[in-house]
Parts: sequence; structure tokens; C-alpha cells
Amino acid sequence: MPVEFISATFANASTEIAPIPGAPVDPDFLVRYARALDDAGFDYTLCPYNSNAFDPFSIAATIAAVTKRVKPIIALRPNTMYPTVAAKQLATIDQLSRGRVVVHFIAGGSDQEQAREGDFLDKHERYARLEEYIKILRRAWSCSEPFDWDGKYYQFKNFSNGVLPVNGTIPVSVGGSSDEAYRIGGALADIFGLWGEPLKETKEQIDRIYAAADAAGRPANDRPRIWVTFRPIIAETEELAWAKAHRTLDLLNKNKFNPFAGKAPANGTTPQNVGSQRLLDIAKRGDVHDRALWFPTVTSTNARGASTALVGSPQTIIDSILDYVELGCELISIRGYDNFNDAVDYGRYVIPGVHARLAGAGPDN
Repeated sequence: MPVEFISATFANASTEIAPIPGAPVDPDFLVRYARALDDAGFDYTLCPYNSNAFDPFSIAATIAAVTKRVKPIIALRPNTMYPTVAAKQLATIDQLSRGRVVVHFIAGGSDQEQAREGDFLDKHERYARLEEYIKILRRAWSCSEPFDWDGKYYQFKNFSNGVLPVNGTIPVSVGGSSDEAYRIGGALADIFGLWGEPLKETKEQIDRIYAAADAAGRPANDRPRIWVTFRPIIAETEELAWAKAHRTLDLLNKNKFNPFAGKAPANGTTPQNVGSQRLLDIAKRGDVHDRALWFPTVTSTNARGASTALVGSPQTIIDSILDYVELGCELISIRGYDNFNDAVDYGRYVIPGVHARLAGAGPDN
């Protein structure tokens, strides 16, 4: 099974453990960070979206201009851009990057966050709109002939797209842990993104995604590729890694800062999105699951985004990742809490180790 690695892009040196509130884009840092991902062997990098954060299209275009191989994954909320405009913008950056663009759709997990940009649809309708949105993009990318659209959420006439993707289409990623996410992602996505849950729960989610793909009539060789995200905390030995993990947790508890939204999560409130609810429920069952999946970082951040850590020596992290690869996860997202330095360490100690094991050249082979 081919395994690829994903990071996340940061536009300045601010981190969750050393926040710089209100920090602007630092062009020099962004270029250095993007090139470090290229050098470290990452295959993709997520350009995240938040209502008051940097524009991911601009960040992705910069990454494409200064790197040779890493593929920018542009996070997109359908309420923020009309689909015909998105089709052209995504295809333009795809052409500029020579076919490296991926789009990751966010239906919207918080009514409050969606309302900040004028979106007042409920969760069910947000997913229905996402389904229509993806279908429009696929149509716009498949040919340059004019077409009309008369849907529930979008209507237009005689649209003709003269900006086509390099490889005929752009990979579409969908994430989530709700029934709607499984149904739409299983039916339409090329990639399905999951947060790092224990192996048992991850397998259950994969089975549901595949069942949705089967129900949509997709053959087994056309199911979505599974993307799973972790926040590895590594050091030379197990003891040093756990000491580092507890220092990281202390800083998270001290700062309570979201580098994308610029504010702490609401104290004691239950997140609306199912993915965060699942992580918080698992956290109540214990701090450590499977080999090294650590949940206090989930509790500290109120499950704000991908927040489960893998803790241990490089070999433990490699073994843990390979456990998920055996489940069918082909895309492994690893980003740390010390963004730049962790990315460099993963490129030195984790990514090559996973590839070597899969090639039969490492321990236990």
C-alpha cells in the first residue's frame, strides 16, 4: 500500500505552546517552512481555514511557487465562495503548481463559526449544500462546454469553464464523523479525513465510509483513501518523550490559545461537531490508548481540531503509524506542537523509517 504524509502549513512562527497573538503573515517563515516540508519528504500540506485566519488560496499559491513536490491541500467552506468561482480558482492554482492541488471541504461543524460569515443553514443543510457543491465542481472540471445548473442551493446558466485542472480533475477530500459526512464522503470523495482515534474506533469509521461508498455503487478499487491525523511528540527515548509530552501539556493548559481562530475554546462547552465529541468521550476512558495514543491534549484543548498525540521514541511513533496503515490508512498527517522543528524531526526520524519498514528494510522485516 502506498503511504503518503501530510503536514499543515503555518504562516508565521506562532504555535499553540508559544503563541504570538495577532501575528501577521511572515513571508520569510512561510517560504522556509514550506521548503522544509519539501526537504522532509512530506507529500501534502494542509492550508487550513477559519473565519478570521489567513486566506488558504493565497497561502497555497505561495507554497506552490517555492516548492517542487509538496501538494497544497486547500481547505474550503462552501459558504465562502460560489462553486463556479472555486472551480476556476482551484484549477488556476493547480495549473500554477503543475497539478499538485487538493481541495478539502469543510461543511461546518459549528453554527456560531458559520454565522460569523453569514451562513445560517443548519448542519443537515450544510452537508446537502456540500454534496451539490462537489457535483458542480466535478462537472466544471470535466469539460469546457457550457452548462446550466438548477439545484436547491445553486442556480446558474450557460457557465463555461476555460480553466481546467492539469490532470483532468482535482482530488476532493471530505472529513467528519457524522452520518452525513460518511454518506457524502463515501459517495463523492477521493480522500476521507479522520482525526486520530484508537485503532478499534478508527476501523469502525473506515468500515462506515466503505459501506457508504458501496451503497453509492463505487467499486472497491475506487473507495476514498483514508487520511488520519496525529500530533506526534517524539524524543530520543521513551522517558524523554513522555517528559516532553507533559511539558507540552503544561504549556497548552497555560496558553489555551488557538493559532487559527486567535482565541481559547469556550470553557466547559460541548463542541457541536461529532468528531470533537467522540474524542472527548474517548478521553474519559483513559489517557493512553493502544501503543502511544495520548488524550490529555484533547481534554486541554476541548478537542479543538486534530488534537490526539502519539508519544514516544521514533521507533514507537513508526510502529504506531504502521498500526494504522494496516487498517487501511494511506495518508498519515503528522504535525506537532513546535511546528517547524517537529516537521524537521519527522522528516529525519519518522517518515523515512515508515517508508523503510514498508519496503522491508527496517526492524521486524
